[in-house]
Amino acid sequence: MKAVLLTSAIVLSVGCAARPELSRTGRPEPLAPTLPALAERLGDEIAVAGQLVHTGTRVVLWDEASAYDAYREELRFPDEAGDPKTMPKGQRHGMRKGLPEEAHAVIAEHGWSLAELRDQVDQFVVHYDVCGTSRQCFKILHDRRGLSVHFMLDVDGTIYQTLDLKERAWHGSKANDRSVGVEIAHIGAYPRQDHRVLVEWYERNEAARPEGKGPRVRFPKWMKETGIRSADFVARPARPEPIQGVVQGQELYQFDFTDEQYEALAHLMAALHQVFPKIRLDAPRELDARVVDHVLDDAAFAAHQGVLGHFHVQKNKTDPGPAFDWERVLRRAREVAARGAARFDQRT
Repeated sequence: MKAVLLTSAIVLSVGCAARPELSRTGRPEPLAPTLPALAERLGDEIAVAGQLVHTGTRVVLWDEASAYDAYREELRFPDEAGDPKTMPKGQRHGMRKGLPEEAHAVIAEHGWSLAELRDQVDQFVVHYDVCGTSRQCFKILHDRRGLSVHFMLDVDGTIYQTLDLKERAWHGSKANDRSVGVEIAHIGAYPRQDHRVLVEWYERNEAARPEGKGPRVRFPKWMKETGIRSADFVARPARPEPIQGVVQGQELYQFDFTDEQYEALAHLMAALHQVFPKIRLDAPRELDARVVDHVLDDAAFAAHQGVLGHFHVQKNKTDPGPAFDWERVLRRAREVAARGAARFDQRT
C-alpha cells in the first residue's frame, strides 16, 4: 500500500478500480464496490470510485461490522421498522447524471472513474438528521423512507460511509447529481426555546453540568439502543446555551453540535476538497461576508461550488440550523487541508 499526499496538482490513476458488471438493461448492477481487506486499513478512510482516501478521523465503511450499508435493498432493522409490507423496496441510490451524453454512455458501460467524478462533484451538502443518532437516522432514512446519504456523522464524531461517492445518493433533491451529502446526528431546530423536543432531548439541570460543562444530550426512553460506538460517551453541545437565529425567515432555537462532530466534519470536508478540488471550503456568502441564511436562487445555486446547508438547496428545509458554526468548521477544514491530511492509496 502506497500512501501519496493528495493535492490538486497531482494527477491520480485509479488503475485497479473495479468496473461493475452490466445488467440486462445495460446499466451497472447496484453492487457495492469491493474494498481492500480490513487488515490493510487504518480506519480513517473514505471510499471514492473504489479507492481509499485517508481523512485523519474515524470512518466506518459499509462493509465493516455493525456498519450501515445503503447498497442493501432489504431492511437494516427489520424488527424495528413496523409493517414490512409498507416499507420501501428496491435500490436506495442511483447513477449521477449531468455529463454530456457520450460521457454517460461510457460510464454506463464501464462505471465511474475518479477523473470523471472530479468533473461532476462540486458541492457538499450538510444536513441534520432530526433523529439524534446515526443508527436512528439510517433506520428512518433507509428502512422507512427509501432514501440515502453518503455519510452520517454521529454525536461522538464517528463518521459512517454508506455508499461510494460515485453513487448518486438521494438526500438533496436538485443537488444530488453534483453533490456529496452528510447527515449529522442532531434533533434539530425549533421555533421556541422551550419546544418539547428540546426539553426531551437536552438535560440542563446542575447535575447534568458538572465542572461548569454545558448541558448533555438525554436520549429519550423509547430509544432502547443508541448505536454510539464510543463507550459511555456523553454528548454535550459545543456551546452551553441554545442558539437563536433566523433561517428561511424563521426565528429558530437550536442547541449546538458537539465538539467531536465539528472536528470530524472538518477532516471530512478537507479530504473531500482535496479529492474534489471544485468543492471549495466555503459556503454561500452575502455581500457583507455573512453566510446566506436562506435558499439560493437558481443562478446562485448553479454557480456555487463548495459547502452548502440543506436550506441553501430547498426552501422547505432549515438544516443544519442557526446553531451550526460555519466559521468554526470551515476555518478548521482549511487548516487540515493546508497540512495535506488527505492521502490517496494507489493500488496496482
